[in-house]
Amino acid sequence: MKKENSAPTMKDVAREAGVALGTVSKVVNGLPVGEPYRLRVEEAIRKLNYQVNSYAQGLKASKTYTAALLIPNTKDPFFASLTYYINMALLKRNYRMLLCCTDFDSRLEQEYINMAQQNKVDGIIGLTYNPGLKIEEHTPFVSIDRSMGVKIPCVASDNFAGGQLAAEKLADFGCKNVAFLRIGSSLSNEPNKRKSGFENGCLARGLSYEMKILNDGDSFDEFEQFLREHMQEGKLSFDGIFCVTDRVAWSVLGILKKLGQKVPKDVQVIGFDGIHVFGEGNYVCSTILQPIPDIAELCVELLLQENIMPKTPLVCLPVTYVPGGTTLDPSGEQG
Repeated sequence: MKKENSAPTMKDVAREAGVALGTVSKVVNGLPVGEPYRLRVEEAIRKLNYQVNSYAQGLKASKTYTAALLIPNTKDPFFASLTYYINMALLKRNYRMLLCCTDFDSRLEQEYINMAQQNKVDGIIGLTYNPGLKIEEHTPFVSIDRSMGVKIPCVASDNFAGGQLAAEKLADFGCKNVAFLRIGSSLSNEPNKRKSGFENGCLARGLSYEMKILNDGDSFDEFEQFLREHMQEGKLSFDGIFCVTDRVAWSVLGILKKLGQKVPKDVQVIGFDGIHVFGEGNYVCSTILQPIPDIAELCVELLLQENIMPKTPLVCLPVTYVPGGTTLDPSGEQG
């Protein structure tokens, strides 16, 4: 006899629906049954508030229906948006996400990898900064922005094309002397290609350019000092600036205001990422837009495919330019 207040079982559902236990099992596991039987079972599940034990299901199928995501943090708007869309892509496939915020700590990244593997996750997606990560060969892994060898797929935006597009847009909007401001990891990664793409675009369009390169952890004050050194009689010598991320661009906009420079009249600014104010508002600046929903969808699709080994090591997704009020279109109107 069923104990009072105990959780309903599959047998209780079968009894309530008036069907065989095997019929309930088929409905729960998404196998075909006659429509009248399926409706009766689903109604009984709702009435009894029966909860499917997905963990037990996973044991039978040698799966946990859980994937881990390693991400530096969820404070940065780009990382937060990426986390959101990866979670939604997993939920759509009835997977749960184990979120691991690494805070750029290479030691912590390895600890999270080990923990995820011990919990038998079905795969790991990682935006990591540890070039020496040790990942068990049988654990599916998809990397974002960091190539980690021919056996691990890497998903990224076309960063070289994005840098080149930024230079082309500044040239189209009348700029002649431009700057590239970068802060980021010194490790080899796909976003570093934004610099070479920008250089290529400047050379192709005859733009004069200078670069200020900082490493993670350096003070943004160095950007202010760099720009102050290029001020003459209250005017900045640059008429265009490309920032490696929208976060850098946001800080640079504050510096330019401090220096009395009007944007976009005196100097035009383009960032990279496609960050919105409050997540869904206007873009924080004119920017090279990364297709974050597409990146997330592709990462999950690659991760959950049965045979991941022979895939192309690097998949680059196209980027686009979007105006955000910090550039001028060819007619002189605000972008």
